[in-house]
Order: sequence, then C-alpha cells, then structure tokens
Amino acid sequence: MNLERMPNEDKLNLCRKYYLGGFALLPFLWLVNVVWFFKEAFMKPVYTEQALLKTYVKRSAIGLLFWVAVLTTWITIFQHFRAEWGEVADYLSFTIPLGIP
Repeated sequence: MNLERMPNEDKLNLCRKYYLGGFALLPFLWLVNVVWFFKEAFMKPVYTEQALLKTYVKRSAIGLLFWVAVLTTWITIFQHFRAEWGEVADYLSFTIPLGIP
C-alpha cells in the first residue's frame, strides 16, 4: 500500500481501524500500524490529522509492547513448569514431547 497517494483523512481512518482492530486480540495489527504509520506520524511536516495519527501510533506501540511482555512471560513460565504441571500441561500443549520429563 502506498500511503503517499492516500489523502490524510483516509490515512487517519486506516490507522484508527488498525488501532481498534488490535483490541480484538490481534496485536499483529498494532505492529502493522506502527510500522506503516511511524514515518507519517513523526517525520512528515505537520498537518491537521497528524496529532491523532501520533496518538494512535503511540498507543499501538504501547499495546504491542504489552502483548509481547505478556506472551513472553507466559511462554517462559509454561516452558519452565510444563513437566511439573503433568496432565494439565499436556492438555495445553499442541505437541506432547516424548520421553521422561
């Protein structure tokens, strides 16, 4: 997608949609939002929609960092205690490793 060809109102509308879509447990949309609109929000000359665009980009980055922290914490805890949790961990696992825990 070429953001250079879009009007500023459409850029703001698209950025807002990706920001709100991230709340549907889709943090990848926040990543896309930050990557696509960072230059537009922080490096372009000032225009009227830019203030809201900056807000959405900042909030998307914060939400993305939050999800990265939560998922990293969960993965670390699960990997560390998987063998101790027994059957419960087996039900949570997609693949069950073979061998002695």
